[in-house]
Amino acid sequence: MLIHCLGAAAGGGYPQWNCACAGCRKARAKPEIGTTHAGIAVSGTGEQWFLLNATPDVHHQIAADPSLHPGPEIRTTPIAGVLLTDAEFDHTIGLLMLREESSLTVYGTFPVLEALALWFPVRQLLSDYADFSWSQVETGTPLDLDDRLRVTAFRTGSKAPRYIGRSRLRDQSSEWEVGFRLEDKVTGGIAVYAPTLPQWDEKFAEQVASADCVFLDGTFWTDDEMSSQGAGGRTGRSMGHMPVSGDDGSARNLAALPAKRKIYTHINNTNPILDEESKERRWVTDLGIEVGRAGLEVEV
Repeated sequence: MLIHCLGAAAGGGYPQWNCACAGCRKARAKPEIGTTHAGIAVSGTGEQWFLLNATPDVHHQIAADPSLHPGPEIRTTPIAGVLLTDAEFDHTIGLLMLREESSLTVYGTFPVLEALALWFPVRQLLSDYADFSWSQVETGTPLDLDDRLRVTAFRTGSKAPRYIGRSRLRDQSSEWEVGFRLEDKVTGGIAVYAPTLPQWDEKFAEQVASADCVFLDGTFWTDDEMSSQGAGGRTGRSMGHMPVSGDDGSARNLAALPAKRKIYTHINNTNPILDEESKERRWVTDLGIEVGRAGLEVEV
C-alpha cells in the first residue's frame, strides 16, 4: 500500500489568509515551510488512487504529485474516488474542483452524504458537471476498494459542521466524524487516518493498536491555544480536537504505539509544531513522531 501525504494544515491552510500569528508570519516570509490543507492519497498498486478528503487545495495537490497526474488518454485519471472523514468545508470543498466531467465515487457516512445533499448541496451542484457516484459507508463494515485495498470506517466523534446548526440535527450522536483503517490485503499492512479525534478512548486504541502507520489529529498543541494567542475563544476540544501536549494529550499515547510511522496531520496554523525550529517540534520528534508535510510518502 502506498500513501502520499498531500498536505497537513487544518482549515485555513498555513499560512491562513487572515492570520498574523507568529507561525503564519514566518510561513509568509518563508513560503517553502507552508503547507496545504490536510489530505492523503492511497493506492494498493500505484495505478489507481483514492483521496482521503477533497480539500480546497486539491487541484494544486494533484498537480504537485506525478502519481495523480492524468493520462495516458486526454481525460483519464488515476483517481478513482474520495473517502470523506466528515462534511466540513476544508474536507469537501475540493469536490467542486473535481467537477470536469470526472467519474468518481465519493464515500461517506449517512449524515455526511445527507449534509452534502441538503445543507451544503454539493451533490446537486455537481450533478450537471460530473459523473459522481455517492456511496454510503457503514462504520465497522469493511469495504473493498479494489482487489488489494480494503477500508473500514470507524467513528471518532459526533460533531456536525457548524453550518448544520443544532436545530437541524436529527441525531446528535450520528456518525459525523470518522477515521479510516486501510488494509493492504496482499502485504497485510495497516494504516489509520484520523484527522479529527476528540478523545483517545478504548475504541480508538483498538483501531491503532496493530497499525503500521498512523496519521493522527494534531490540530492544537494545547486546548486553550486559540484564546491564548488571541485567535478565537473556542477550545480545541469544543471543536472536536484533543490537544497534542499535556497529560491528557495525544502525543504520549501516539508515541507508545508499535507503529513504525506516526504522523501528525490536520495541524492548525497556531500550532508551534509546524515550526521546524520550535521546542515543541523537537519534543514530538524526540518521541518518534513526525509532522506531516506535502510530499511525504509511506509504503506499508
